[in-house]
Amino acid sequence: MSDEDNKSLNQSLISITDEMKKSYLDYAMSVIVSRALPDVRDGLKPVHRRILYAMIEGGYDWSKAYRKSARVVGDVMGNYHPHGDTAIYDSMVRMAQDFSMRLMLVDGQGNFGSVDGDPPAAMRYTESRLARSSENLLRDIDKDTVDFIPNYDESQSEPSVLPAEFPNMLVNGAGGIAVGMATNIPPHNPGEVIRACKALIDNPDLSLDELMEIIPGPDFPTAALIMGRSGIKEAFKTGRGSVIMRSRAEIILTGKNADREVIIITEIPFQVNKALVLEKIGELVRDKTIEGISDLRDESDRNGMRIVVEIKRDSQGDVVLNQLWRHTRLQTSFPVNMLALDHGKPKQMGLLEILNAFINFRFEVVTRRTKFLLNKARNRAHILAGLMVAITSIDEIIELIKTSSDPENARNLLCSKSWPAKEVQGFIDLIDDPSHQIIDGVYNLSVLQAKAILELRLQRLTGMERNKLEKETEELSEQIKEHLIILSDKSRLTNLIQTELDEVLKRIDDPRRTEINDSAVDHDDEDLIQKEDMVVTVSHRGYIKRVSLSTYKAQRRGGKGRSGMKMRDEDTVTSLFVTNTHTPILFFTSSGMVYQLKCYKLPESAPQALGKPMINLLPIEQEEKIHTVMPMPEDESSWEKLQIIFATKNGNIRRNQLSDFTNIRQNGKIAMKLNENDELVSVIPCGEKDNILLATRLGKAIRFDVHDVRVFVGRGSSGVRGIRLKPNDFVVSMSLIPNEEKRFVLSVTENGFGKRTPIEDYRKTNRGGQGVANIECSTRNGPVVASYVASEDDQIMLVTNSGKLIRIRVHGGEGDSIRVAGRKTQGVTLFDVDNDEKVVSVALLNESDDDDDDEVEDRDTTEINDAENKNDS
Repeated sequence: MSDEDNKSLNQSLISITDEMKKSYLDYAMSVIVSRALPDVRDGLKPVHRRILYAMIEGGYDWSKAYRKSARVVGDVMGNYHPHGDTAIYDSMVRMAQDFSMRLMLVDGQGNFGSVDGDPPAAMRYTESRLARSSENLLRDIDKDTVDFIPNYDESQSEPSVLPAEFPNMLVNGAGGIAVGMATNIPPHNPGEVIRACKALIDNPDLSLDELMEIIPGPDFPTAALIMGRSGIKEAFKTGRGSVIMRSRAEIILTGKNADREVIIITEIPFQVNKALVLEKIGELVRDKTIEGISDLRDESDRNGMRIVVEIKRDSQGDVVLNQLWRHTRLQTSFPVNMLALDHGKPKQMGLLEILNAFINFRFEVVTRRTKFLLNKARNRAHILAGLMVAITSIDEIIELIKTSSDPENARNLLCSKSWPAKEVQGFIDLIDDPSHQIIDGVYNLSVLQAKAILELRLQRLTGMERNKLEKETEELSEQIKEHLIILSDKSRLTNLIQTELDEVLKRIDDPRRTEINDSAVDHDDEDLIQKEDMVVTVSHRGYIKRVSLSTYKAQRRGGKGRSGMKMRDEDTVTSLFVTNTHTPILFFTSSGMVYQLKCYKLPESAPQALGKPMINLLPIEQEEKIHTVMPMPEDESSWEKLQIIFATKNGNIRRNQLSDFTNIRQNGKIAMKLNENDELVSVIPCGEKDNILLATRLGKAIRFDVHDVRVFVGRGSSGVRGIRLKPNDFVVSMSLIPNEEKRFVLSVTENGFGKRTPIEDYRKTNRGGQGVANIECSTRNGPVVASYVASEDDQIMLVTNSGKLIRIRVHGGEGDSIRVAGRKTQGVTLFDVDNDEKVVSVALLNESDDDDDDEVEDRDTTEINDAENKNDS
């Protein structure tokens, strides 16, 4: 269709992208402003505000009988909130739950749900009315205190905000998810919040620390404990923070001899489902994550909550309780995000900003109410002035009415005639309206006054009624003077607001429920685990375990030795180190991730046990491989001095401080940013005097000084080039060359050939070159599987794709050593593989192995002592 055709049809072309942006933005703002976020002034979302307003309009007051909830929902949906009865009823139910609201706003009768997550009964069964505390949100709503806006079909009007007498957003909190933003505000103690408002009105320069002496933190309806104050202060200061909640629990002794420990839990954190917590504890016991529980009971009743956890005789209640806090929601955090609408705009607000916004709103409400009452008093004085004219000139007025043809004619005659004003002067002073003045002793009636005279009953003409008019005039005079003083004197307005806050405080104040414990929750189970030296062993197939060092030290030297780890036929120990139960251990994977486990979280086993697969201990993907297991030094002050170096398959290399890899979360962190089709090959600790050796699949190797790689800050870099690779080539190994020891470069190829070459044959070059020849990758040899810097005391283990395994000494007896040869040679046969068989993995074993059971040296003890000495250094 042409542009001319579009114009003839009053159509225009628009960009679908622009239209989508505009429409989505309109939708997002509608959700933010009209549904999801509370207003900082009354702390309510539109649905809650409409429920309360519909209830007061329908007469469902706290002092009257309960009414069916379905009736309330129908009023709200029909008049104000056309979003479905389920949304309305769910919102009303929450306002009636004492475990959800710090100060209930709806008084419900019937089943309104439970802390176990039981749903409420249908709205046709439950009854409700306004709670007494809602009176403090709705009072004076009919006195022009707030603006009214049209409802959804513009058939009625509804309040844009309620004239709240207390900061409901802080008292009851709020939660909601909008588009691109969310809010999560914890509840606070009503009395503390009102006292803070009073203090802030008295001293607007009050600091946050001074304010926190009045409001120490949130006060949850389910009580429990808050651990630490740092999260509270951060939330109060910035509007964002995390508050750690913990159940209230007590360990008591039971049994005939008071030898059995029992954990009694009487309070749980806010918004935690008790039934799900009990179910989770049962799962943990079945999975043997927690092994010290013998029985679990829920003894809660109408008198309060009571969860009983019986402890086994051989277990400690403190340890089990700590495990419950760590594995269940008996300890959880409340992510504070105090986002609210301020003048219609979403805003992140701290405690001071919220209180100041409410105080400013309160000043506005009281000012508007005072102006309304002033105008109402003046309007009444205006009517009284007309009535006084009628009383003093009653005969003339009666005659005028009698001669009038109709009421309208009588009203016009009354307004057009001038009347004696000797009785009206006091009323005129109250009215303070230039259009109604006494001129030359006479006074003209207004239309309203004339209408009031025509509706005057004969009984008002008695002397008693005249006295009532004069008395009412005096009262109006006092009221008008008081209103004028309040409007003109800021201190009187402030005193009035303070007085009203005191009255609200008397009605809704109650003791704090949540106790704030100054001790922060920084500890883990390790606080209840004794420090002990452990021997950690890692196998070639990825099994890991820990064994108490004392198990090995108890042996005498000169014996036959003992098995350090039960091995499958195709497996062997590749790493062994001694560390403390509290020491963090880092696990680096092929995808560039790093995970951390404390040593005590590794499976503790007997010396002969197999251990557990590391893949079952860490949340890694199935195709990921763990390339490096590295214990952190026990001395944390040394972390800033020590360094580690990374190498990737595509030849990149990076050096970092070890301190960059502390505080690793449970789901891990990115250790090194990898480019597409790249993976991490190796991570090793390095010293200032070390050389780096990178070996590639196609038989190249490069040696350079560790100082050629600068120390990177942070973990987000992909590093620098370590070696320039040819097409189809990639790095298979990285090794360190200590300067002080005589070493060899030991290389093994796919077809089972290998050799060792003196390290001196590999000259130092600059980082980033193509390197030198390492081993001849001929058709006979095949590509390189691995290259290591080895000593004569080491061994290697070769594994083929068919599962065959061979273990070889680097330097054995006569004719049993791996030959020393030049860099460009092909090497000798290490493993006689079949035609369709390939070597797929090589492990360097830094140990002196002897399979002869008659050997008198205790090999295990020697290895462990060596590992312990290395760890100490």
